[in-house]
Amino acid sequence: MTQGYKVISFILVFNLIIIEYLTNQIIAMLTVSTPNEAMIHPNQAGTQSVLDGFADGWNRHDVKLFSSIFVEDADFTNVMGHSRHGRLAIEELHEPGFKGIWACSTLTISNSKIRWLKPDVAAVDAWWTLDGSKDKDGNDRPIRHGLLNFIMTWHDDRWLITVMHNMDLPGSIAESCYPS
Repeated sequence: MTQGYKVISFILVFNLIIIEYLTNQIIAMLTVSTPNEAMIHPNQAGTQSVLDGFADGWNRHDVKLFSSIFVEDADFTNVMGHSRHGRLAIEELHEPGFKGIWACSTLTISNSKIRWLKPDVAAVDAWWTLDGSKDKDGNDRPIRHGLLNFIMTWHDDRWLITVMHNMDLPGSIAESCYPS
């Protein structure tokens, strides 16, 4: 008889352990709305450093630093829909602005969202604010808000921008934001 009680006790304890485990799993699933919120991708710090480098290059008004986070054959489209292909062309597009209408500007990236397409490819949205820019006559421009869309890819030992599209959000004025 004591052997029977031991078996029943073992079964009860085993069942309690299973119930506790399953309860914890259900609670964990209910408290996290999506898998992306539950885990941080191991490469997320690398893509964040690209966003930091983008803002740093802009805020230093340093065209070489700014363009260094793009691959050599990057595709770039600005808020006006003007496209450039290649790092050098991106530099050439931004150089007059960094010396002129954006010379005192500050770009802030306030939020970002990443979707991992593959371990070495990320689609990144970044919301930005630009303050301190001037119009072509040297007058202060209103603060602008926009959205950057990036495709970032892994190259050698770092993330770089392969494709970038930029847009002003509703209410921002993009007209004449690039020098002619």
